[in-house]
Amino acid sequence: MLVYHSKIVTINVFIDLNKVLIYNKANLGGLIMGWIILIIVVVVILFVISIYNNLVGLKQKVKNGWSQIDVQLQRRFDLIPNLVETVKGYMEHESDVLTKVAELRTSWASASSVKEKSELDTQLSGALKTIMAVSENYPELKANENFSQLQEELQNTENKIAFSRQFYNDIATKYNTKLEVVPSNIIASMFHFEPVELFEAESQEARKNVKVDFGK
Repeated sequence: MLVYHSKIVTINVFIDLNKVLIYNKANLGGLIMGWIILIIVVVVILFVISIYNNLVGLKQKVKNGWSQIDVQLQRRFDLIPNLVETVKGYMEHESDVLTKVAELRTSWASASSVKEKSELDTQLSGALKTIMAVSENYPELKANENFSQLQEELQNTENKIAFSRQFYNDIATKYNTKLEVVPSNIIASMFHFEPVELFEAESQEARKNVKVDFGK
């Protein structure tokens, strides 16, 4: 009987050990699965943060690029009153063009969007081109020292605008592309990133820099 009882006790202990092992294996499996899920979540979060930071960085570059254009455009429009004052005494028959230029400067003060400023820039470029072409008929105007200084300042400003426009459009295009491709478009949609407008001339003719150098 003692031997039989010992066998029963041994069997029960063995069964209990198996239960413990099975329980521990189950817990270990659950723990491993928990760590796997945690790692996946962390990786996803880091991935989202990386894309988000990249979009924010591009957006800041777009703002910086636009601010550089805005400064140069403002500079060019600030030169308009001096230009009109200088040439109006010579171009009596072109007063309509000078009036148009003055009106554009007034409109500039209320323009806020990229599209509005782009359109005004295009119109001003056309008006300046007309003024400069007509000025060829006025030798005394071409010899005017103040006019020569203005044409140099306008040329320098135009060159800066062209450079700033290229930089802005390049970075804006890159930013807009990020908003459309997977997976960054998903993150952009989640955090409400919006595309930006390019700063472009309205016509092929307007895309050309305005030539304001009349010295021969």
